[in-house]
Amino acid sequence: MAFRSSVYKSPAQLRAMVEPGLITAAALDAVSALIRPGVTTLELDAEASRVIRSRGARSNFQLVRGYRHTICASVNEQVVHGIPGDRVLQAGDLVSIDAGAELRGWNGDSAISVIVPGDAPREIVTARQRLSDVTEGSLWAGIAALATARRLGEVGAAIQDYIEANAPEGGYGILREYVGHGIGRKMHESPSIFNYRTPDPGAEVRPGLAVAIEPMVVAGDEATFVEDDDWTVSTLDGSDGSHWEHSVAVHDGGIWVLTAPDGGAAGLAPFGIVPREIGH
Repeated sequence: MAFRSSVYKSPAQLRAMVEPGLITAAALDAVSALIRPGVTTLELDAEASRVIRSRGARSNFQLVRGYRHTICASVNEQVVHGIPGDRVLQAGDLVSIDAGAELRGWNGDSAISVIVPGDAPREIVTARQRLSDVTEGSLWAGIAALATARRLGEVGAAIQDYIEANAPEGGYGILREYVGHGIGRKMHESPSIFNYRTPDPGAEVRPGLAVAIEPMVVAGDEATFVEDDDWTVSTLDGSDGSHWEHSVAVHDGGIWVLTAPDGGAAGLAPFGIVPREIGH
C-alpha cells in the first residue's frame, strides 16, 4: 500500500511535536501519581486536564467528535476508550489511561497501564502486573524494531513475537480491530501500525515518519464489544486488558520517543537501541 509523501514530515515539523509529546507525558505522570483506592476516573480526568491546560495546550481527545473528556480511563476488562465517570478505583484494579495534547497544531498521544496500590489478592495483582509488563515490553520491542525496520510491518511482527515469548501458558490475546496510527497535525493519521503480523509489509520507514505505536493486549480471548456508552471497548469473556502507547519520530539521526522525557532511552536500553534527538 502506498502512502502520500505528506505522511513524512520535515525535521522542523518533527521538532514541533516534541513539546506536545512532553505535555502528554506530564499529564500521564500526574494521573499515575493520583491513582489510589477511592479515586474516581473523573478525578483522574480533571488532573490530566489541569496539567495540559497549565502548559498552554489542549486535549486533542476533546477534538474527537462526540467526546468531551481529556483522557480515556479503562478498568480491568475495559481495554480502551473507557469514559471517565463516577467509577471508584479499588485496590488491585488494572487501569489503562490514554491521553493526548495538542500544541500549536501538533499532537502527542500516549497511554499507560497502572495497578491500583493497596490490599488486594496477590494472585490477581500478580496476573495483572504481568499482563501490563508484557504489554509495555511489547511496546518497546515495537519501538526498537522501528529503529532498524524498512517497513512498518516489522514493528507489528516484533510486538507479536514479544507477546508470544513472554505470555504465560495459554497465551494472551492481541486486539485486531484497534491499531496504532500516524500522528502529526491530527492525532490520528495514516499509516496504520498493526500489533501483529500481516501480509501487507506496511509503509516505508524513513526519516520524517511519526507514528503512535500502541499494543492492546488481553489476558483471555481477543474478542471485544463496545459497551452501551458507544465508546468503551471491553473483552467479551471478561478477561483483563492492558494498553501502552508512545508517539515516536523517525529522523536522519535515528528515532526519538516524543512522549518520553528521555526520548525512550530507558525503555530501549534492553534492546541495544540509543535514541537520538531530532537535529536541524
